[in-house]
Amino acid sequence: MYLANMSRHNDQKIGDVLKNMVDQMKNKGRLHQTRIRSAWDKQMGKTIVTYTTSIYLRKKTVYISISSAPLRNELTYSKDKIKEILNKELGEELIEKVVIR
Repeated sequence: MYLANMSRHNDQKIGDVLKNMVDQMKNKGRLHQTRIRSAWDKQMGKTIVTYTTSIYLRKKTVYISISSAPLRNELTYSKDKIKEILNKELGEELIEKVVIR
C-alpha cells in the first residue's frame, strides 16, 4: 500500500470541517441544547442561573423556566435582549423566539 494519495493537501480550516461534520450529525439537537445552556450560564450571571430550572430549544424557540415569579416577570420584558445575547454567544442565529415560563 502506497501513501502517495495521503500527501494531498486540503485547504479547509479545521473549524469549517468540524462545523460541516456537526451539521450532518443526527444529534445536532443535543449539541445545540448544550451550547445554549452553556451560553445561558455564561451570560446571565449566578443569580439568574440559580433560579433557572430548565432551558431547551425546540424549532428555533428557546423555552426558559424560572422558579422565581418576580425574576420571571422581569425577564419577560427582556426577551428580545436575551435572544440577541444568546445568538451572539452562539455565533449564529439559532434562536428566533424566547419563551419565559
